[in-house]
Amino acid sequence: MPRYIRALVPGGTFFFTVALLERRRPLLVDHIDDLRTVFSDARQRRPFTIDAIVILPDHLHCIWTLPPDDADFSTRWHDIKSRFSARIPRDERLSARRVAKGERGIWQRRFWEHVIRDERDFERHADYIHYNPLKHGHVDQVVDWPYSSFHKYVRKGIYPRNWTASPDIRDMDQE
Repeated sequence: MPRYIRALVPGGTFFFTVALLERRRPLLVDHIDDLRTVFSDARQRRPFTIDAIVILPDHLHCIWTLPPDDADFSTRWHDIKSRFSARIPRDERLSARRVAKGERGIWQRRFWEHVIRDERDFERHADYIHYNPLKHGHVDQVVDWPYSSFHKYVRKGIYPRNWTASPDIRDMDQE
């Protein structure tokens, strides 16, 4: 059995990719209000800052910064994933293994994380996050995707409304 080693950096900033088990199901956008609620509740229970985020139909990317004395993002993800699963209808296919463990078949078991090393690394990952809806063909312009912190970045003057990623970001593969 593989042993996953997580980067535990108290107060660290991390990029995450979290995906549904059945990638063809649009559960995240179909239940966007539920997802927003569980994120908000999770932040109340165990604070963290969402620096950038995009919610796509079947996966999400985000950058979080944890409090200075805290490196436990895994518990936060478990909380978010389990509480979201509890809020949506039980209509997914379940493997025998998931049935035996009493698990839902909503999320992939694992998630991908990357420790943000510096400002340039942060910028590249934020660009990747905001470009993702266009990358996956959900929109013709980044500004047209509603479930993204891109709009906050435009309001803050970080991006122009007509922003699109540079070729190095368009070719970046985080999934």
